[in-house]
Amino acid sequence: MGVRRFDLAAGGDVFSFHASTEEKISFWLSKYPEERKRSAVIPLLWLAQKDNAGWLSEPAMREVADRLEMPYIRVYEVATFYTMFRLQPVGQHHIQLCGTTPCMLRGANDLKEVCEKVIGSKGQVNETGRLSWEEVECLGACVNAPVVQINDYYYEDLTSETLEEVLRKLDSGVDVAPGTFVKRHKSAPEGDAVTLVDAALYNGSAAASASLPNLPEELPETTLKPRDGKMPKSVKKAKSVKAEAEAAEKAVEKTDTGSAAENNAPEGQKPEGLEAPKGEPDDLKKISGIGPKIEGILNELGIFHFSQIAAWGEAEVAWIDDYLKFKGRVARENWIAQATTFADEATS
Repeated sequence: MGVRRFDLAAGGDVFSFHASTEEKISFWLSKYPEERKRSAVIPLLWLAQKDNAGWLSEPAMREVADRLEMPYIRVYEVATFYTMFRLQPVGQHHIQLCGTTPCMLRGANDLKEVCEKVIGSKGQVNETGRLSWEEVECLGACVNAPVVQINDYYYEDLTSETLEEVLRKLDSGVDVAPGTFVKRHKSAPEGDAVTLVDAALYNGSAAASASLPNLPEELPETTLKPRDGKMPKSVKKAKSVKAEAEAAEKAVEKTDTGSAAENNAPEGQKPEGLEAPKGEPDDLKKISGIGPKIEGILNELGIFHFSQIAAWGEAEVAWIDDYLKFKGRVARENWIAQATTFADEATS
């Protein structure tokens, strides 16, 4: 990037934002904490450029620095780094001509000749003060090449003839609408549409089918067999799994004989329970390892007191372990010793 310098002579000595811009400034300042308000330097420089006839004078940059309580040099650094900020006066209509490869291949060099012919050299404002131009890097509208940006808007699909006509009109005070200058809709192919023109694609009739195409159907068993007549292993395994699941369901349903309940009975001796607690039930949750859920299960079994747990033997412990599906939990968490301690404290 070449050296970018201020035009001190053209900038004058003072600058002030337009009254209508103050609301926009407040908007940008509100986006940042007070101690971070210098983060708004780029938006405020852009607003200053808008209010200064399209370019940044040195007084305009100083005004931004004062608003943000920044050293002047820091604002100058930002303004000179970004080419979106112009440091010399421009015309009422400033043309930015894209010279990057797609536009160049589509005739950007011819457009440069038009700018030089109608306006003059790069960076020069013409005699009427209405036009100026510069060459820029990609404007990001390659599909509509060649493209120029005039102030805030794109003029696309230009030729030497159409660009010259646009410039002549602007220089005579006639506004020209932006957009494409060929017969196309935005970035669609030039000319009338030739694809996706069937109305059924948009009126809903194409979606009237009740089912999706190519959905798999349940095939007869014969179609799953290879040429040698043997059932594939994957099919055999699937059928076996299904048969096992069905058999398990039927086994659970057999409640008339009681065989399932007998086969699943816990090992050991079921602890002797009470029909109701003797007085107030003990808080079994005091035993480490017994929570509200297990306490509820024990109460359902008629276990309400520490003394009942303290009296369990190996057979009762084995039954509880199996019943709760926590093998070895009673011994591992030392329920009996804890229950004995709490029972002794209750009687002392």
